[in-house]
Amino acid sequence: MRKRIITPVQQETASPDQDWLNMEGLAEVEITSEDAAHPIESALLPGRVSGWRAAGPGKQTIRLLFASPQRLQRIWLNFVETHTERTQEYVLRWSPDGGQSFQEIVRQQWNFSPQGATSETEDHHVELPAVTVLELSIIPDTSGGNAIASLAQLRLA
Repeated sequence: MRKRIITPVQQETASPDQDWLNMEGLAEVEITSEDAAHPIESALLPGRVSGWRAAGPGKQTIRLLFASPQRLQRIWLNFVETHTERTQEYVLRWSPDGGQSFQEIVRQQWNFSPQGATSETEDHHVELPAVTVLELSIIPDTSGGNAIASLAQLRLA
């Protein structure tokens, strides 16, 4: 029998040298709510560590409105939950026409557990030619609990 040992594949993380879009100069942000201590800029801009957090429980929406259409090839998301066991669902959608119509990119659920799975990182490789609106909807607890939505980082390239 032949065998060989292979190196485990490590999950790719957002590197600081990646050519991420400068969100501050390209987009206006609409959000359903935010905790004053964890504003949306903390999830969108490099060098911030606290991430965004909603002001209260329930479904939350983060909408990026681009001043001019953007070509997106990568959407990198990082969610962190160290305290509450819950199942979160998020939906990413995009619009080519200023929000008149939307196309779903992905809908995904993740189970957070303080004893194990405390972080979810998603790296979506896409080919979206002219995005005018990118929308992220988060249901922090699909069972209807009082969990608070949060987003550690969102990067676009």
